[in-house]
Amino acid sequence: MATELEELIQFLSSPSPQLRKGAIDIVQGLTGSEDGLQSLAKYPSILLPSLARLLREQKDVAEPAAEALVNLSQNSDLAAKMIELGLIGAVMDLLYNVDSSIRHLLVMLLVNLTQLDAGIASLLQTGDDKMQGLYVMKIVRSFCRSESESSDDPFEHVASILVNISKKEAGRKLLLDPKRGLLKQIIRQYDSTSQLRKNGVFGTLRNCCFEAEGQLQNLLLIAEFLWPALLLPVAGNKVYKEEDTSKMPLELGTALSIEREQIDDPEIRVQALEAIYMIILQDAGRRAFWSINGPRILQVGYEDEQNPKVMEAYERVGSLLIHSGGDEESRD
Repeated sequence: MATELEELIQFLSSPSPQLRKGAIDIVQGLTGSEDGLQSLAKYPSILLPSLARLLREQKDVAEPAAEALVNLSQNSDLAAKMIELGLIGAVMDLLYNVDSSIRHLLVMLLVNLTQLDAGIASLLQTGDDKMQGLYVMKIVRSFCRSESESSDDPFEHVASILVNISKKEAGRKLLLDPKRGLLKQIIRQYDSTSQLRKNGVFGTLRNCCFEAEGQLQNLLLIAEFLWPALLLPVAGNKVYKEEDTSKMPLELGTALSIEREQIDDPEIRVQALEAIYMIILQDAGRRAFWSINGPRILQVGYEDEQNPKVMEAYERVGSLLIHSGGDEESRD
C-alpha cells in the first residue's frame, strides 16, 4: 500500500494540471528542509523522472521543479541517480528554451552535478567523439556573453562549473585546446565586477596550470591575456615607473602605470601566485616570465602585501626565481 508521500509523488505525473501544480509546490517545499529531503530521498526511482519531466512545463510548474532538483542534487546519492537518468543532457537541451529564472536554476543544478566525476564526464560528453566538448563550448560562450549590470545574470554560476570540470585532466585538456580557444575566452572575465565570476576564472586558471608541464605552449599562446590576468592581482597598488613598465607587454605596462584598485580577495591573489609558480617550474615558462619583467612586479606586490597566506605564496614563487635568476638573466 502506497504511503502518503508516494501518493504525493505520483500526483507529479497526474494528467490534471491542477494536481501536478499542487503536488510540485508541496514537493518543492519539502526539499527546503533536511527532514523533507531525507523522506523524499527514499523514492528516487519515481521522484526524479517525474521532476525531470516537469521541467518542460509552464514556468509556474517548471520553476518549482527546478528548485526541487537543485535542492535534491545536494545529496550525492541522488545527484548520481540524476546523472544516470541523463539529466545533464536534458538540462542542456532545455537551457536555452526556458525563462531566465529557470535558466539560473538549471545552471545551479549543473554546478551540483559536476561535483561528481560522472557529472563531469557527462558534461564533457566523454566517449562521444563527434559531440565531445560541445556542451562546454556552449556554456562558456554564454558565460562570456551574458554578464550585465542588472542582477539577472543566469550564467554567472557557470564560473563554478568551470572550476569543477578543470579539476579533472580531461576538463583541463578541453579548456586548453587551442583550436577551441575556451581558456582565452574565460580569462577575459578576470576583471568582472562579479565576485563569483572572478573566483571562477582564477580557480579555473589555476587548475589549468596543473597541466603546465605538458601544455605550456598552449598556455603561452594566450600570454597576451594570461599575464595581465595573473599579474595585475598581485602587482600591489603602486604606480609603476617607466623604467619598469618599458620592459613589459603594452597592456600590462599600461595598466600598471596608472592608479588602480587592489583586488580585495586574498584567495584570488593566492590562486594567481600558485598558477605563476606552476608555469615557472618549466624552463620555458620561467624565461617567458623574466622576459615580461614578472619578477619586478612580484617584488613590488610583495612590499604591499599584508596577508600572511598570500605572503607565503609570494615567497614560494620568489624562492624559485632566486634559485634560477642568475641563469635566466645571463640568457637575456
